[in-house]
Amino acid sequence: MERKSYDLVVVGAGPGGYVAAIRAAQLGMSVACVDEHERLGGTCLRVGCIPTKALLESSARWEEVSSGKRLAEHGVRVAGAELDLAAVHRRKDGIVEGLTAGVAALFKKNRVARYHGRGRLAGAGLVRVEGRDALELQARHVLLAPGSQPATLPGVALDGDRIATSTEALAYAAVPQRLVVIGAGFIGLELGTVWRRLGSQVTVVEYLDRILPGTDLEIAREAQKLLARQGLEFRLGCRVRGAGVERGECVVEIDGQEPARGDRVLVAVGRKPATADLGLETAGVALDDKGRIAIGDGWATTAAGVYAIGDAVRGPLLAHKASEEGVACVERLAGREARVDENAIPGVCYTEPEIASVGRTEEALREAGVEFRKGVFHFRATPRARCLGAIDGRVKVLAEAATGRLLGVHLIGPHAGELIAEATAALALGATAADLAGICHAHPTLAEALKEAALAVDGRAIHA
Repeated sequence: MERKSYDLVVVGAGPGGYVAAIRAAQLGMSVACVDEHERLGGTCLRVGCIPTKALLESSARWEEVSSGKRLAEHGVRVAGAELDLAAVHRRKDGIVEGLTAGVAALFKKNRVARYHGRGRLAGAGLVRVEGRDALELQARHVLLAPGSQPATLPGVALDGDRIATSTEALAYAAVPQRLVVIGAGFIGLELGTVWRRLGSQVTVVEYLDRILPGTDLEIAREAQKLLARQGLEFRLGCRVRGAGVERGECVVEIDGQEPARGDRVLVAVGRKPATADLGLETAGVALDDKGRIAIGDGWATTAAGVYAIGDAVRGPLLAHKASEEGVACVERLAGREARVDENAIPGVCYTEPEIASVGRTEEALREAGVEFRKGVFHFRATPRARCLGAIDGRVKVLAEAATGRLLGVHLIGPHAGELIAEATAALALGATAADLAGICHAHPTLAEALKEAALAVDGRAIHA
């Protein structure tokens, strides 16, 4: 079998792997990247973040036109609107195609060798590629970035059609009349929102007694209220014990309760590390008790010269977290100082309104016995939100009681996913609530709500 040598071989071309490969090449390393999919970019670009956001945008436009309520407030009347779902999918697919092609172009520009096939560890510093490009790659360093895959539920057999995951839910050929979503996390709520807007009756079934596990509870409760008002039905505290198709109808069995019925079932109970079939045992790479690749300092695994990042290791399963880790890892391999602040990784749920957070939640602070002060400001008091007609939601700033240092910022409201960047920068730089409050914000902007919430920490909010 043919063998080639590189300074670095990256296994996986998702947001962690492809970014790491490009940065390593910029640092002067010879780099190869192995991925088994035709399109580069990983789950995020192909069947995750990007196509979901494309559908969210298209469905938001359709709801605005089809309902006419929000447009009527602006004096705009629309009649005879029609939904072309095939065109919606073509737009989504075109965005994905353009971005994945862009990754391929970046590989070419930076002289990253791309190999198409399944990459497996085959010994010390050796990766065997099995597939279209069959060969062995010898490397000084190997970086594992295999990503994650949808988690499953016992008793719920996926058929890839009527009972399926987010991958299939991105491509329904017709709007289901009734959709049952199992799981009230980011994925379930985003895709539930898409299909509700397009006409589905959506029921969200969740094991916990709340939605958005891990999100600040005050924000999650506000989100549930607003999403229910939009038409999502929530059944919380439900233990799903099975799902199947009976006489043409999907039936989700729930312990002690009436089953949930629909035309399709979306299983969105999270994701799990894609650590199988990587040859980890061959190279001596150990897993932790949660099935993730165990890592130490600098993302080093238990095998010399092998590193791992992204969804396959500890921490939140987020594309931007994987990218940051990939860059920091290869920079350290190049002898540079680099780190990722695990306390300053933002998360965003792209429902309407958007939900965004960074740092610690109020519940986590109370559990840890940390004394803090809280400032809250509602978007309805922000002139820009009034002009947009998007007044629902609030900003919540948590600061250390003694010093005022920012500990967490949580938002639900218009463009929260963009606003969280300022909060993340402030938290990462060790700013206090007073520092954030003291920054001059342009008027009228949504960001003024963040300033007011920071002022509210000390009881100084002007417009509350």
